[in-house]
Amino acid sequence: MKRNWMLQAYFRWFDRSLDRAVRLGGRDQMERGEWNTLIGNLGEKLARKYLWKTGKKVLYHNFRAEGGGEVDVVFRDGEILVFGEVKTRTSQQFGRPARAVNRPKQRLIIRGANAWLRELNIPDVTFRFDVLEILLIEGEVPNIRHIKAAFQTPQKGLGR
Repeated sequence: MKRNWMLQAYFRWFDRSLDRAVRLGGRDQMERGEWNTLIGNLGEKLARKYLWKTGKKVLYHNFRAEGGGEVDVVFRDGEILVFGEVKTRTSQQFGRPARAVNRPKQRLIIRGANAWLRELNIPDVTFRFDVLEILLIEGEVPNIRHIKAAFQTPQKGLGR
């Protein structure tokens, strides 16, 4: 009985973080790199919560391939394996966060996806590349936009 109560309390807390206004204090007391890391980590955590809440199954996060390549979050959307890139911003001063997923960044994600697929030894699985945009604007609830099939590999099967 006690365990059930604890789980319910945890899930109530887990759900609310997506609905609470953002409070981003202390930026002036941090180095730029520290601030960017903090915001990026917070965005990735919120993205995983969003995916969980919308019925997706997160399989792994922060995958780094030995020979280069990275994937922020690997998850299942039904029968489709998804390699997700999370982009978090605190303003739209330089446009939407997804604009930062340019061709060099896409190649890095594709290399990470290739490494993941090789490790699975199942290259015939259906997969896609999504982008999760997270906008953290002071005093507002996090704005999360899930862009499905945001980009594709240049050929069928494994990407380059």
